[in-house]
Amino acid sequence: MSQPIQNITIAAPGFKGLNTEDSPVGLDPAFAAVAENTVIDKFGRIGARKGRNLLTASATILGSSLGIEAMIEHKDTAGVKTVFSAGNNLIFSGTTTLVDETPAAYTITTNNWKMVNFNYHCYFFQRGYEPLVYSDHVGAVTAMTAHPHATGVPPKGNEVLAAYGRLFVADTDTNTSTVYWSDLLDGTAWTGGTSGSINLTNVWPEGFDEIVALAAHNGFLVIFGKRSILVYSGASSPSTMALSDTVSNIGCIARDSVQNTGTDLLFLSDTGVRSLGRTIQEKSLPVRDISKNVRSDMMALVSLQTSPIKSVYSPEEAFYLLTFPTSSTVYCFDMRTMLEDGSQRATLWTGTKLLSLLRIDNGDLLLGNLEGINTYDTYLDNTDTYQYRYFPTPMSFGDTSRLKILKEIRMTVIGGQSTVVTVNWGYDYSENYQKQVLTIKGGSISEFGIAEFNGALVEFSGAVVDKKSVNPTGNGNVVSIGLEAVINTAPLSIQEMNIQALMGRIV
Repeated sequence: MSQPIQNITIAAPGFKGLNTEDSPVGLDPAFAAVAENTVIDKFGRIGARKGRNLLTASATILGSSLGIEAMIEHKDTAGVKTVFSAGNNLIFSGTTTLVDETPAAYTITTNNWKMVNFNYHCYFFQRGYEPLVYSDHVGAVTAMTAHPHATGVPPKGNEVLAAYGRLFVADTDTNTSTVYWSDLLDGTAWTGGTSGSINLTNVWPEGFDEIVALAAHNGFLVIFGKRSILVYSGASSPSTMALSDTVSNIGCIARDSVQNTGTDLLFLSDTGVRSLGRTIQEKSLPVRDISKNVRSDMMALVSLQTSPIKSVYSPEEAFYLLTFPTSSTVYCFDMRTMLEDGSQRATLWTGTKLLSLLRIDNGDLLLGNLEGINTYDTYLDNTDTYQYRYFPTPMSFGDTSRLKILKEIRMTVIGGQSTVVTVNWGYDYSENYQKQVLTIKGGSISEFGIAEFNGALVEFSGAVVDKKSVNPTGNGNVVSIGLEAVINTAPLSIQEMNIQALMGRIV
């Protein structure tokens, strides 16, 4: 005998983000099986990411295959802000127009620069290259030894940190276990004064390791090796700084994955994205696994990378982005809410082809790609639309033994005016979905108070709300549903989904 119709309500679809690690059977429907080109918005809804608004008028200077691979915003003594970037083996200034600032007779063959601002100067470091420096009183990017205040031989390091009144540099082409520091308040002075270095060969907790990244956090100098982490106190006087803490068997594998959120450090290890949280009272270093629910898929991308992995943290958007340029993929970790297991909610951006990321002083995000410099803005990728996909985890309605006959899928959509949406449904883990195409009602956000009850179009808090439903066919033990939409200038979020099914016989 058949059972009454049962309903599953997903009040905030995708609220817990992607989960590609756990078995889908019985998994909380608040998780998503697919969440492509999406973010978790401030209301906990699965919404479309913003797009790329191209600033650069012409990318001719970038050549045919090399884009913007590193960026920094520099502010001079007069408060004038300039974006410096690197690509096509050149150094540029500007966003709309890219102006070549490469020093004469300075040859560059790769663009993996680490750029930092310090004492109204902008510094450029890359393994095997003499560092570059820009200052407004010189008015040009020059080799460091050509700077009028330069002393000593600067290390040709791959990593540089501006903190505690000086530059710290590590990872040269001949030494991966030494940290060098400049004189106080002068990033061009590498001899005399309080400049110096420390060799970590005998300090690593697990024997030999190599420095990958440096960070400043809570008054400490954090040194990331590939397989371990060292924490030094007293870095404001580095010649007398002392080892305060160590972490074994976890390190950093990507220099530019390290981001300071103000209260924590995020970084990519060989076991996923980690959080280095310091508990001051206990003087301990618990390490939290940010990417627990997507770790295997994400780490599979790491092994494919031939271009440097980049990241950015945006307090305005409340996310940490990690881009894998070779795979044209970005993992987006929402930093508003920690899940019960200590991980952060994750979504995936596909087809982005982002090579570099930068948050500038006004809170905007800059995105570097083959076309030049873009802002994270609007809901188009330059002039192109992009695909939004959300699929909840497969649902058994609490009983995998019984046949389910889908009767109705109802959803409440916020925004997405005139967007074409495809509703998918299938059974028993098959990806051969049946589909129905719907169009979200048109409307203007100025139409506050409108209610079109038959079409279920209302206006709520200045955003169009549309209720849609489909009557599926077919049956199976486990139900899979999903939503696909072409994002074309309008934001789109899913407020609620209700899935009704008739419970059939045991099969």
